[in-house]
Amino acid sequence: MTATGDGPAQPGLFDLGPEEPPAPDGQASVDVPAAPGRRLVVETDGGARGNPGPGGYGAVVRDAESGEVLAERAAFLGVVSNNVAEYSGLVHGLRAAAEIDTAAVVEVRADSKLVVEQMSGRWKIKHAELAALAEQARQALPPGQVRYTWVPRAQNTAADALANAVMDSGGTIARDHTEDRVPSSAVSGPGRAGRADGQQAGWSGAHDDAEEAAAAEANAPRSSGTPLPRHDGEPVTVVLVRHGVTAHTESGRYSGGDTPGPPLSELGRRQVRGAAAIVRRVGTDLWPDLPTPSQLVASPMVRTRETAAALGEPLGLTAGTEARLAECRFGSWDTLTVPEIEAGWPGQLLSWATDPDHRPPGGESMADVGVRVGAVVRRLAADRRGSTVVVAAHTVVIRAAVGLVGQLPAAHWSSVRIPPASVTIVRVWPQAGADGHLVGDLTVVACPAELGA
Repeated sequence: MTATGDGPAQPGLFDLGPEEPPAPDGQASVDVPAAPGRRLVVETDGGARGNPGPGGYGAVVRDAESGEVLAERAAFLGVVSNNVAEYSGLVHGLRAAAEIDTAAVVEVRADSKLVVEQMSGRWKIKHAELAALAEQARQALPPGQVRYTWVPRAQNTAADALANAVMDSGGTIARDHTEDRVPSSAVSGPGRAGRADGQQAGWSGAHDDAEEAAAAEANAPRSSGTPLPRHDGEPVTVVLVRHGVTAHTESGRYSGGDTPGPPLSELGRRQVRGAAAIVRRVGTDLWPDLPTPSQLVASPMVRTRETAAALGEPLGLTAGTEARLAECRFGSWDTLTVPEIEAGWPGQLLSWATDPDHRPPGGESMADVGVRVGAVVRRLAADRRGSTVVVAAHTVVIRAAVGLVGQLPAAHWSSVRIPPASVTIVRVWPQAGADGHLVGDLTVVACPAELGA
């Protein structure tokens, strides 16, 4: 099933088929893990009677399944702006959720579009005080565990009532109703008179719509490119990061998937820090129309697990491993240099690079790698639609993903250069095309890690 530049794609390589192939010999396949922890909802609100003016916040933490209230937080803040009050409610709501479960998967529901859009990364935060509060929110729970949803004010009455109660009383509210604690309730304050419906003079409960409109206009996302019509539904975005260099990379030696392989060198660790800085910006000020990363997976090789750890730190994500993302098995060529391979197997290295079916002695062909990589991409497209998954992987694996999504003949995959720690982004829809091929697009190929340094 060798393909040429003028011939059709290889059957069995681009044709996805109904079954997933087994993992390479001796390697157990592990599905991409779902995010761990209890599912919680944080409802948050804040306001100021006048802008700025006397203000406060309210936050309610609920169990996502039952809707049961687990915690309530509210406090009078003195004279503040509406936005500071809203962000304060977010910070304290997330802290209350973290007290219940540090591994919680949280949906924040707020009626402030400014908070939702800025914390989702779609709008920039230019105000220094809001930026500081946003960082406190990110410190309360890792960003990868939190997503933000805008809701109408009518659906945010519990948090709104708490905020108004403390603006009336000038005090604080801290109530915990969790099953694993002794129930507690704390309410303090001077007991100032006033109405709890937010209708005191100078207070209408309205956000600063002009400020939000201006922020929306200033932060309208620039598209990563006008998409062609595709299948219904949302694609998965897969951010593929090649590992940084190792001692083998620096000496020109092949490192395949037969063994765990060498760790990153000091240069390799610096490279992946640059890649991590780029990946953290995906969905914000880089490729802003893409979802921000919410899942992380790595090849089981030592160098890719180290790379994934560096990528996950700023994202607040922990990597799962997937055996089918291991580097191509080079068999007898493993740990050898190009001159050493040429001396022992004249001409075979070029044949392996240009003939999809050619295998190194005891190793894998390009077609073999393409089948297992295609199965992983298909699974991600089905299970993680509408989200962004970051993958720490290898040269041949990333070439295969680019080739499959771009429908390039495998005979030409080796012409795609994938430098160490470079970032490649593809999008894939869950449905296969009429011809059985993956349906997707290439957003970026081999963005160098040095741009994030």
